[in-house]
Amino acid sequence: MIDHNLLQFANLTNSYIDSWLAVCAMVFLVSFTLTGILIPQILLIAFRKKLFDEPDERKIHKGVIPRLGGISFMPSIVFSIACATGFSLLFYEGMINVALNEASVQVSFGVCALMLLYLMGLADDLVGVRYRAKFVIQGIASVFLVMAGLYIVNLHGFCSLNLLPQWFAYAFTILVIIFITNAINLIDGIDGLASGLSMIACLFYGIIFYMNSDFFYALLMFATLGTLMPFFYYNVFGNPEKFKKIFMGDTGALTIGLVLSVASIHLSNNGVAANTTINPLIIAFSPLIVPGFDVVRVYLYRLRNRRNPFLPDKNHIHHKFLALGMRQSHAMLTILALSAFFILLNILMSDFVNITMIVVVDLFVFTCIQLFLSYLIHRHKAHK
Repeated sequence: MIDHNLLQFANLTNSYIDSWLAVCAMVFLVSFTLTGILIPQILLIAFRKKLFDEPDERKIHKGVIPRLGGISFMPSIVFSIACATGFSLLFYEGMINVALNEASVQVSFGVCALMLLYLMGLADDLVGVRYRAKFVIQGIASVFLVMAGLYIVNLHGFCSLNLLPQWFAYAFTILVIIFITNAINLIDGIDGLASGLSMIACLFYGIIFYMNSDFFYALLMFATLGTLMPFFYYNVFGNPEKFKKIFMGDTGALTIGLVLSVASIHLSNNGVAANTTINPLIIAFSPLIVPGFDVVRVYLYRLRNRRNPFLPDKNHIHHKFLALGMRQSHAMLTILALSAFFILLNILMSDFVNITMIVVVDLFVFTCIQLFLSYLIHRHKAHK
């Protein structure tokens, strides 16, 4: 009797997981299809209304290219999740109720935060928004997420710190959300880079959430992944002469940045599968190392040279690869490979060293890469 009950329970569990796999596939396909439909329409409107990203001395692209691709992101993500939720309630006997009940407050305030950044990004892409106003809106959006209970409660031994005082956890989380959101926005400097890094992160997070049976967040990641893939195609392979090329703009970068900050913070709090010993912070933030470290380096570089740290320049990591004579596509692929390298390196190191040492190694490797690039650029200029 016991064996029969265990077998029945195992069959129900497998059926439950298989049903969630079908829902994750559905949400990916819906977001992929919807974004693939929306982007050509956005391109058509942008060219008819002459809504372009004009080239200047700081920008790399030539010719007029719309930067409104990010308009499709939030509608596609929200629609696909809502669609999958509705079908799940109809055909899977309400299995999604548990996931919704667990995440209902975070979903409610998360949509509020996402809408704020989406509208601000849209305003910035159309008429421009001052960076001070951007920080204010980002701060308000971050407060919504903290109100929903989404804040970093534990540093899991980083610098010998564990549980954080609640007041500090609130303030620290607001800074982390603003930091990650802007890091994704600032790394969006060449074709396919921000979307490529974000796709790696979404795929990684989606798999981890699915393995953890954290299904609602898995839906969010696969919906975002499905949204990014059609955009990546138009951004990297689109021909501007045929009016097929588009940028994500601030609307897209801020939307994706907020989604990734939510995913990373949630994962840092909920850990990984019970059968692993990987530090949750390693899993949560490894996919964000390249944009995160790069924005810190550029910020410190601007301060050292007495420049406004919030005004743009051409000192990001992708600018260094371009200064060596690399094509945009090669630079993009190299940086994506670097991001995957950091994820793999950190997972491998996690069984042997503590999290503080892992961060030190990451900083050392990233700094060595930057110094080596600077050396190569100096040699490249000297031989011209």
